Amino acid sequence: MVIATSEAARSNSLPSAAHQLHHAHAPESNLLPTSREVGVAVPDKTTEPIKMKGNPVAKSWAHFVAGGAGGMTAALFTAPLDVVKTRLQSDFYRSQIQARREASGLNMHSHGIVRQGLKHFTETFQILGDVYKNEGGRALFKGLGPNLSGVVPARSINFYTYGNGKRLIAEYFNHGNQDTTWVHLSAAITAGVVTSTATNPIWLIKTRLQLDKQESGAAGKTRQYKNSFDCAMKVIREEGIRGLYRGLTASYLGVSESTLQWVLYEKMKSHLARREERRIASGREATSWDSIVHWGGRLGAAGSAKLFAAILTYPHEVVRTRLRQRPTGGGKLKYTGLVQCFRTIWKEEGLVSMYGGLSPHLLRVVPSAAIMFGMYEVVLRTFGAES
Repeated sequence: MVIATSEAARSNSLPSAAHQLHHAHAPESNLLPTSREVGVAVPDKTTEPIKMKGNPVAKSWAHFVAGGAGGMTAALFTAPLDVVKTRLQSDFYRSQIQARREASGLNMHSHGIVRQGLKHFTETFQILGDVYKNEGGRALFKGLGPNLSGVVPARSINFYTYGNGKRLIAEYFNHGNQDTTWVHLSAAITAGVVTSTATNPIWLIKTRLQLDKQESGAAGKTRQYKNSFDCAMKVIREEGIRGLYRGLTASYLGVSESTLQWVLYEKMKSHLARREERRIASGREATSWDSIVHWGGRLGAAGSAKLFAAILTYPHEVVRTRLRQRPTGGGKLKYTGLVQCFRTIWKEEGLVSMYGGLSPHLLRVVPSAAIMFGMYEVVLRTFGAES
C-alpha cells in the first residue's frame, strides 16, 4: 500500500515538473498567461478541428430524420400553391390566361416589370379560386400523395447527404474545418445530384397527376390516371423505364439552385454564430431578444437564401415541368431534350414564359424553406447533433 501511494504521488508530480521544464526553456513571449490560464475559454482554431457534438457517425441519421420532418411539414402547408405553380409552368393554362387578359384589355408587354409581377400574383390567387370553384377543395391538394412520397425521401436524402458530406469532406480534405465555402459547395453539389437521381420518377408522377385534370378537361375526356401506381405503370408501358427519368437533365441543372441556397444559408448562419460568440465572450447573459434573433435569423436566412436562389435559377423549373408532360396525341413528344426545350419555349412564347408560375412558386418556396430549415434545426438540436 505504501509503495502504491508513493508511485501515485510520483506520477502526479510529473505533469508539474514537465510544466516547469517547459517554461524554463520557453521564449519570454510564451511566459505570458494564456486565455485558459486567465479563465477565458477561447478555442484554438489552429490545432482543434471543428467537430459535431457527440459522435458524428452515430448521429448521422439525425440529418435524415430532420430533413424528412422538415420537408413533410413544409409540403403540407404549401400544397395548393404547388398545384397552381405546376399548372402555370405547363403550356395547358397558357390559352386560358391569354384569353382572360384579352377580355380585360390587358397588354402585359406594355407594362413595366413591377406591374407585370403584381399581375402575376393577382392571377395566382384567381387561379386558386378557379380550381376551388370548378374542381373542389380536394383539387388544391392534387398530387399531395406523390408529393409527400417525394418530398420526405428527397429532403431526407438531401439533408443526410449534405450534413454528412460536409463533415466527411472537411474531415478528410480540410483538417476538420466545416466552415469553408468550398466545403459547403462540394457537399451541396453532391447532395443535389444524389437526390435528383434517386427521386426523379416520383416527381414525374406528381407532375403528371397535377396536370391530368386540366389536360383531360380541355379535351373533354376522362382522367388519364387513376392514381400514382396507375400513372407509373402507364408511363413504363408507353414510354419505357426511361420515361420515368424524363426531366432529369433539367433536375441536374436545378442542382445549382439548391447549391446556391445551401451556401447562402451557411454564410448567414455563420454570421449569426459569430454574433453569439461575441455575446458569450463578453460574458453577457442571453436575453429573450437574443433567442428571437437566433431563431428568427435562421428562419430569415433560410427564406432569403431560397428567394435569391429561386429567382436566379427559375427557368430550369419551367423546362423540367415541360419535359415531364405527357406526350401529345400519337405518343409524340413536343419537348425532347433540355436544349431543344429551351429553344422551343424561347421561340414560341418568349423570355417571359421562362418565368411562368414564378409568383406561386415564390409564395410557396420561401415560407416552405423557412419552415423546412427551421424544423431541420429543431430536430437536430433535439437529437444533440449540429447542422
